[in-house]
Amino acid sequence: MKKKKTTAKVEFSPYINSVHRWGRISSVLTILLLISVPLAICVHFNVWPAANDVFNGLLKVIPIFWTSAVLEVITYSPMLGTGATYLSFVTGNITNLKLPCVLNAKESAKVKSDSEEAEVISTIATATSSIVTTVIIAVGVVALSPFLKYLTDENSVVKPAFDYVLPALFGALGAGYFIKHWKISIFPIVLAVVILIFAPTIGTGTLVPICVIGSILAAFVMFKLGWLDSKEERKAKKAKK
Repeated sequence: MKKKKTTAKVEFSPYINSVHRWGRISSVLTILLLISVPLAICVHFNVWPAANDVFNGLLKVIPIFWTSAVLEVITYSPMLGTGATYLSFVTGNITNLKLPCVLNAKESAKVKSDSEEAEVISTIATATSSIVTTVIIAVGVVALSPFLKYLTDENSVVKPAFDYVLPALFGALGAGYFIKHWKISIFPIVLAVVILIFAPTIGTGTLVPICVIGSILAAFVMFKLGWLDSKEERKAKKAKK
């Protein structure tokens, strides 16, 4: 007699199901709103691009942006969580703001990444980051617009500081993780440096997934070899032998 194949059905909590439902609705609505702007312009002015021009334009960006878009979803989703993933990919600026905010919030709250508490914390952190960013940008545009040309002028004293804002941000955020987990930090840092030496123009959307996959594999190998064991764990293994 042939055995019937049974497939295990994954059941999510009501909260996660609700997040997926509203996340999909909001994502679809956002895509429609983004498309509606150029569509409204075309309808209003009665100017429509040729299909061949649209196809040629898309063909140039597919190898770079579409590939990195898929990789970013696979790479960032486990770190962001369900709700934060939907919010982040709608509001954007994941690498610079959303992801650091989520990681810092979960660490401060001392919650496990695979728990519902982490889901709630990461969603709140992403939403707060989006609101604060929007408010700060609005205030900055209004308050600094009269002085912006003097601050960003090539002869301005503070002009060089604008070139180091992101490195300073990631350096400050990364230092804490590097110190806590210095063993598993060595390989991804070396890997990123080597890649940038031979491919200095590589995009962030390609570099980050490569380093993430490399760091996971390196951490797995180091774990299997026992290089990540604490002193107590080493003593316990020696005692067993």
